[in-house]
Amino acid sequence: MNASFRLSASSLRAHKRRFAGTFLAVFLGVAFLAGTLVMGDTLRASFDTMFGNATSGTDAVVRSADAITTPGESEGVREPVATDLVGTIEKVPGVAAAAPNIQGAGQLIGRNGDPIGGQGPPTLAGNWIADPELNAYRLAEGHAPRGPGEVVIDRGTAERGDLKIGDTTTLRTPDPVKVTVVGLATFGGEDAMAQVTFTGMTRADAEKYLTAAPGEAATIQVRAGPGVSQQELVDALTPVLPKGVEAITGQESAEENTDMISSQFLSVFTTLLLVFSGVALLVATFSIHNTFAIVVAQRTRENALLRALGASRRQVTVSTLVEASAVAVTASAAGLAGGIGIAAGLQALFPAIGFPFPEGDLVISALSMALPLAVGVVVCLGSALLPAVRAGRTAPLAALRETAVDTSGASRTRAVTGLALIALALGVTLTGVLASPSIWLAATGAVLALIAFVVLGPVASTTAVRVLGGPLDRLRGVTGGLARRNALRSPKRTAATASALMIGVAVVSLFTVFGASLKATMDQTVARSFAGDVAISTPSFGAGGSGLSPRLADAVQRLPEVDTAVGLGRGVAEVDGKGRALTVTDPVALERTFDLGEIRGSMNGLGTDGIAITENEADKQHLKTGEKARLTFTDGRTQTFTVRAVYGQSELAGDYVITRDAWAPHRTQDADTLVAVSFKDGVGTDDGKAAVEKAAAQYGNPEVQTRDEYAQSAAGGIDMMLTLVYALLALAVLIALLGIANTLTLAIHERTRELGLLRAVGQTRSQLRAMVRWESILVAAFGTVGGLALGAFLGWVLVEASDGASDSAFAFAMPPLQLTVVALVGLTAGALAGLRPARRAARLDVLRAIATE
Repeated sequence: MNASFRLSASSLRAHKRRFAGTFLAVFLGVAFLAGTLVMGDTLRASFDTMFGNATSGTDAVVRSADAITTPGESEGVREPVATDLVGTIEKVPGVAAAAPNIQGAGQLIGRNGDPIGGQGPPTLAGNWIADPELNAYRLAEGHAPRGPGEVVIDRGTAERGDLKIGDTTTLRTPDPVKVTVVGLATFGGEDAMAQVTFTGMTRADAEKYLTAAPGEAATIQVRAGPGVSQQELVDALTPVLPKGVEAITGQESAEENTDMISSQFLSVFTTLLLVFSGVALLVATFSIHNTFAIVVAQRTRENALLRALGASRRQVTVSTLVEASAVAVTASAAGLAGGIGIAAGLQALFPAIGFPFPEGDLVISALSMALPLAVGVVVCLGSALLPAVRAGRTAPLAALRETAVDTSGASRTRAVTGLALIALALGVTLTGVLASPSIWLAATGAVLALIAFVVLGPVASTTAVRVLGGPLDRLRGVTGGLARRNALRSPKRTAATASALMIGVAVVSLFTVFGASLKATMDQTVARSFAGDVAISTPSFGAGGSGLSPRLADAVQRLPEVDTAVGLGRGVAEVDGKGRALTVTDPVALERTFDLGEIRGSMNGLGTDGIAITENEADKQHLKTGEKARLTFTDGRTQTFTVRAVYGQSELAGDYVITRDAWAPHRTQDADTLVAVSFKDGVGTDDGKAAVEKAAAQYGNPEVQTRDEYAQSAAGGIDMMLTLVYALLALAVLIALLGIANTLTLAIHERTRELGLLRAVGQTRSQLRAMVRWESILVAAFGTVGGLALGAFLGWVLVEASDGASDSAFAFAMPPLQLTVVALVGLTAGALAGLRPARRAARLDVLRAIATE
């Protein structure tokens, strides 16, 4: 065993450059994984601290006991509690103070006229609580609101909107309210709660603009007297609270807020980063395996001599694994340091670009360090295992033979196995997306397809390189022909090198196709469902934005250019015990402006006890026109509605439609999410749009868009997602390029004598450089073409699986321009990867190269 270690140490010292690419591949993969874990821990700890500090003076929170949660949302909607309870609570022994917390949606307009926030995190407004212990916000400048129209805003919102004390602006509630900034506040020691915006008003203003009626609050904050614990306070409050109202400790409330942030943002964000860490490490696996396979092949004669001198198979295998372990441990340890650096860099960078990353020290847990270290070592050793076993099987007589010929490209067994796997992958995938829709079956088929591509790689590389490299003979003459034959020399090596790039390109292509399909789906949805001419909306997604004034649709309807204007509001209720979103609107105007498909029954005359539902929901609830449906609202009241219409398609219109009169008794803050407008005959789009914009300006100046513009803006978040995806996948592509460069460098070492002979018979340095570069481009072209094909297939699988798992119809789209750009980037990357090996080959001394054994 000691001999094996000595051999390994000697080999590593003599051939440090051989393992440089492997070191970098492991380092980058581990650094990305460690950085993701450290950043996730730091974010959770920061939000824990921030919420803990902000609510440290609140010992109990009184709220409605039940919440209705609709599909796709993690936070439910609760009924308001009566502010009259404050008097009852203050009389409970152990209570030092209590204050109502009135809260709703409110979006401020910045100095430049644009709304602040609304792109995901909530835009909140509420009453300013005078008791500083019960108020999560701390007054930093100015004074608390004292009269109508006076507000306090958080510092972060003030900076983003270029607002200062004394400025007058508009607050959308959603009705526009003129407000004057009289104070600036902080949250938990920060300028803002991540990217959440907050506007504090007087209690009278909050009741006027944020509630359906005075005397309602979202919660009641309670502070305990000296010596009373939070649990003791809750136990004292519970007996005096009415039915349907509960008390929870302040700590539980802070934990719920942290969990809400975690489920809505942190978990999704860190999971996304972990997925890309996995892709980077998978790409690194191919590069590492290829490096050790080449090194073992180059040392065949050396290992054979060792066997001839008495070394056992185990000693040769262990010697190779010790080399891999040395590289794995050093690269992984360096990757941990790099990961901490990445997390620190992101912590400094994200606030500068408006990303919610609270300040605080980095949290480096044992798991965040141990897991990436273990993964890096396992990936490296696992990748080197097969080459190490192959090294141990080297026969002593191999020392007398020339280098073995790679016949993997003509392997019938490999071809049959690969084709069988492709057939199995297609069968499983088609079953999962067409026969019996199942995301798990589709995912299994996708994994099998990836395995099939890897198995078939050496066989396919022979044909692919001949086809892709065919034009080189004519365009580059002898140089091109030599480049093509070099790429054909070792099909297994070419396939392994290209596979790393193939995976990176496949994932890029997958998201490109899926993103284009989502855009096509949105275009299809708007084109099929929206029969209006323009749409009025607020640019927001997630929980942000305040919505549109419910009075806006009536104001637009009165314009002489307008035929129909219909506003779509949102409500929630439980149907058969499950939360469902309700569309609150004028059903007759909705039918005139939206294509609802085939309608059974009538949308006219829903009144206060009628409801319209989609055919899909009617089948789920076993309902027909004329039958009864029981809806339970957030106020706890249950009402029976008669199904008066069943319509074919929901999409923009939603699954359940009720009138505004039916929703009025149960509503809280009233708002529309969209106003659809149809013009009268003869009214041009430009003239009609200008008239609508003028009317809408009095209601907070929301955005007025044509149908095409609305479809594009609705899909705007897709471009943001793709930009992030491409940035993250750049790491995987970089590792793949390192693998190509490393393979070529090692291959040049292997072909030193051959290159010397080429130079001796007249090949110039520039021809030699071109030969190596074209070989690199051929390998990259094979990986890129394979990646595009695999990515397009997986994109189709993802779209079809999503279509089967969703009630909405997904459209599949192949974006030729974007995929062409991906292909060009892959080829350019291959050319860049070949630059350094080409320069190194050209610098070889001719006589020394010829003399090399």
